[in-house]
Amino acid sequence: MPLPDHTYRTEAVVLRRQDLGEADRILTLYTRGYGKLKAVAKGVRKPASRKAGHLELFMQADLLLAQGRTLDVITQAQTIEPFLSLRDDLEHATYAAHFVELLDAFTEEADENDALYYLLTNGLSWLCRTSDLQRTARYYELRLLDVVGYRPQFFECVICGGKIQPHDQFYSPQGGGVICPVCGPNHSRTRPLALGLLKVLRYLQTHPFETVEQLNLSSAVCLEAERLLHNTLTYHLERRLRSAAFLQRLRYEARSG
Repeated sequence: MPLPDHTYRTEAVVLRRQDLGEADRILTLYTRGYGKLKAVAKGVRKPASRKAGHLELFMQADLLLAQGRTLDVITQAQTIEPFLSLRDDLEHATYAAHFVELLDAFTEEADENDALYYLLTNGLSWLCRTSDLQRTARYYELRLLDVVGYRPQFFECVICGGKIQPHDQFYSPQGGGVICPVCGPNHSRTRPLALGLLKVLRYLQTHPFETVEQLNLSSAVCLEAERLLHNTLTYHLERRLRSAAFLQRLRYEARSG
């Protein structure tokens, strides 16, 4: 049966929520086919609401929406994937918030990008089954940078274009990637990049998740990869990441405790 002209159906992930009035809620969604949008879930905060259990944070759902004057209205919701472990554990929830914050920050409303939608749903699934949350976060960050058009260059010098040789290098977020030892000393705002870390970043950038899951990384390499990629992300976003700061605090408290 065809839908009325003023309604449409889509898959979506709940990115953010904001209470409205006594019973409603405004949801920020990332959808398949429509990009990022805001919609109202009327009555969702009432105890008897049938939609409430399908519209939790990070949940993937099949939605029916009615077009409104200012905000569209969610009229039906059915869970596709609840990603339960992302809400049952603080560390998992914080990594999920990090994935969502990045996607949210790099997108504008109504800019359709199904590659980002599938990256987000895959990323949340990876978090649920990974053996290493930090490694998975770096993998997601690299994939996100690729999809939004900021793929770091790890195979050629971004200054001279020469092929990167198996030596320690330099790296520049502003330059867009690796700078060779010849060009590096003459280029401002670079940081040293050890050969071991470069190999890891190349591997993460060019292999599927199932293969990356077999990679064992030391805590030191994980930390350096995090610093490099977060410098890159904050350069492009021109602001710090709240979720990344909270993750660092969680790790500090875990070591102190």
